[in-house]
Amino acid sequence: MHATGSRPKLVVSADGRGVVSHAGSRLLADLADATGLTTAFTDALRQLRPRGTGHAPGRIAVDLAVMLADGGEAIADLALLRDQAEVFGPVASNPTAWRLLAGIDPTALGALRAARATAREVAWLQAGERREAIPASRAGGRELPDLVLDIDATLVTCHSEKENAAPTYKHGFGYHPLLCFLDNTGEALAGLLRPGNAAANTAEDHISVLDAALAQLPDVHRHGTDILIRADSAGSAKAFLAHIRGLRSRGIQASFSVGWSITEPVRRAIRQLPDQVWHPALEQDGTLRQGAHVAELTGLVDLPGLPEDTRIIVRRERPHPGAQLSLFDLDEGMRHQVFLTDTPYGEGSLQHLEVRHRAHARVEDRIRCGKTTGFGRFPSRHFQVNQAWLELSLTALDLLAWTRILLLEGELAAAEPKKLRYRLLHAAARITRGGRRLHLRIAVTWPWRNELTSAFACLAALPRPAT
Repeated sequence: MHATGSRPKLVVSADGRGVVSHAGSRLLADLADATGLTTAFTDALRQLRPRGTGHAPGRIAVDLAVMLADGGEAIADLALLRDQAEVFGPVASNPTAWRLLAGIDPTALGALRAARATAREVAWLQAGERREAIPASRAGGRELPDLVLDIDATLVTCHSEKENAAPTYKHGFGYHPLLCFLDNTGEALAGLLRPGNAAANTAEDHISVLDAALAQLPDVHRHGTDILIRADSAGSAKAFLAHIRGLRSRGIQASFSVGWSITEPVRRAIRQLPDQVWHPALEQDGTLRQGAHVAELTGLVDLPGLPEDTRIIVRRERPHPGAQLSLFDLDEGMRHQVFLTDTPYGEGSLQHLEVRHRAHARVEDRIRCGKTTGFGRFPSRHFQVNQAWLELSLTALDLLAWTRILLLEGELAAAEPKKLRYRLLHAAARITRGGRRLHLRIAVTWPWRNELTSAFACLAALPRPAT
């Protein structure tokens, strides 16, 4: 009989040379250089150059973003880059990185955001050179003509006393950041770090995040493309919707699709609807959604104080097991969800508008990925440092998004960070020298060696911004 589960016998030692891990993360570092992000960060943080270290501040910030994109959780994880100098070059010490973060005040933070916008414009131009520019967002089996911005908040638990951390509405303790993602590409456009007790529907915070997100878009897209802003019911504050409508006076063709609370007038209107006005709802692939219907409530519910031509639409559906139902839903035997939109009649059926709004749920996946890319843990007791950390976390998410858009094909071009790390970023390799050149040799048995080498080849072919 043969023994089962046997493995080769190993003798383990710590004397290997010329071996590197996480070799694929060099892609991210080089991509930051190729898009001009490193240079833009250095210009933005020029006043913070650490004395006597020789490290450019922009390079330190990029190294922190690369570490976060690679899955690092703390500044100490910079050791992975620092101890592989043959691949990543000189990397700042932990104290130097801490000093840089501590020096990023509101003025420097604004400069960092402007630098991200500059690099984003370059990345989008590079995407236009390589393929059909920015991909379209999809809903209901069809492409949307808009750039789609998704705004949502999340709770981040703090396990120690940190400045401005506070009790949350879910009886936890920590922060309550508000974030905006571009659904077309998964880029993290903007984020606002807030205390844990910050209200979910604060119009001022939504306006601040939206304006910061719009500032991240290249001007030709900000003023030349229709922009759809989606949010849950926390985004239905009248002042926020009025702000979106007011963007049109600035040449920004913005519209909204936001959740709405089911109030007593809404309940009465739903009960008045005859069966023949309910239309079958759609799945995200365009097929019919079993047991779900949509109907228009416009004209049946007063919407005082909201922008002119705002429409109100409702979906009802047989509740899935475990769904949280209101007393109204229990009484009706259906789960109801309501949203507002200012999309005019004739620019999409009810079913399309509803499935387009429901696609806002993708932002929850983006936030989940973001929590594994930096903002699931904040490193400092000081709020200002944690604000800078959030900005670098958003930068890390951008680097991953640009990697998918610019360097990858097929399945990996739509992969989440976890898959990219497992298959590409964490690949091991050997460093060899020959012909006066340094060679990074990916293992010939690595299952995704061709995808990784192809990504490096695409990176080398990217047009560089003028200096």
